[in-house]
Amino acid sequence: MPTLRVCSLYPELMNIYADRGNIAVLRARCEWRGLGFEHAAASLGAPLDPDAHDLFYMGGGQDRDQIAVAHDMAATKREALHAAAGRGAVVLAVCGGYQLLGHSYELGGDELPGVGLVDLRTVREPGPRLIGNCAIEADLGTGSRVIAGFENHGGRTHLGPEERPLGRVLAGHGNNGSDGFEGVHRDNVIGTYLHGPLLPKNIWLADHLIELALGVELEPLADQQFEDGAHASARRAAGVQARLN
Repeated sequence: MPTLRVCSLYPELMNIYADRGNIAVLRARCEWRGLGFEHAAASLGAPLDPDAHDLFYMGGGQDRDQIAVAHDMAATKREALHAAAGRGAVVLAVCGGYQLLGHSYELGGDELPGVGLVDLRTVREPGPRLIGNCAIEADLGTGSRVIAGFENHGGRTHLGPEERPLGRVLAGHGNNGSDGFEGVHRDNVIGTYLHGPLLPKNIWLADHLIELALGVELEPLADQQFEDGAHASARRAAGVQARLN
């Protein structure tokens, strides 16, 4: 059986929104199906092998940690991430990690570098933080589905004209609170502000990422009622009823 090789980027710094839950879900979904699972980490100063992992994950962090991560990632991991994405590896970035997928993040008069995997820029603009339960309508090639979670970000993210958002906001703020879109989706690269954590609330998305990373088609597990219940709870918190699967 194949093995899913996951690499967490800066897990000790970018992990303030229950991000370990995302890794735990990926591990459980693989092990329950008899698939192998390997988890590695790459932090400050560590080189990154673009061919050693099937899925790269980065969560969110506090401003001071994000500043250190931004400069280190641009210096030590940018080329490897481009190579990994170019060969079809999955990249999932949440909140602060999502902001660093783009070109830059203007924060308090400083401009943090991004890795430029996607065409977006983030700016800490005047105004309140964008906080609350959020739900979006997304189509990852398997039909429209709801992704539900919690957002908490001061940065406003703006996609380039040719870039595709992850989804359309049904409830909440999304990328910037004004254009009605949330996240980014280019090939196997996905960025989003939704956490809380993301994958336990959207089990179908976890399975989809495993399928993309391994090039397999997964059979459903026998816990569908629990998967549906967790998703329904997150969706209700955002005020979105079962209009979509």
